[in-house]
Amino acid sequence: MNELPPIRILLAEDEDAMRTYLARALENAGYEVVSVDRGTDALPLLEDQHFDLLLSDIVMPEMDGIELAQRCNEVSPSTKVMFITGFAAVTLKASREQPRAKVLSKPFHLKDLVMEVDRVFHPDAAASL
Repeated sequence: MNELPPIRILLAEDEDAMRTYLARALENAGYEVVSVDRGTDALPLLEDQHFDLLLSDIVMPEMDGIELAQRCNEVSPSTKVMFITGFAAVTLKASREQPRAKVLSKPFHLKDLVMEVDRVFHPDAAASL
């Protein structure tokens, strides 16, 4: 029986401590995580590698998460998108511009993040919990 390859997540979060916490929580849950501190660093990775999920902060320097998600849709259409943000108004904009993307508002519990990511990849399993 061959094992499925790990689900790969590209994490774009400009805040160092938050990026570290999120990456660690997701890795502990069995995901493979590549993390960067800005959207402009995430884009070339999306072009060159396969990622199952782009998990992006919305408010970042140089390129915000919404623009990054739009570029992701162009270069890697199979990659799912999930946003994290601490700004309610930004959540509304993200929901309008990327209606299929899940938006998680800060502060959230790490287990909630992992649960939401699990739900993206296993909607049936999460529904039965």
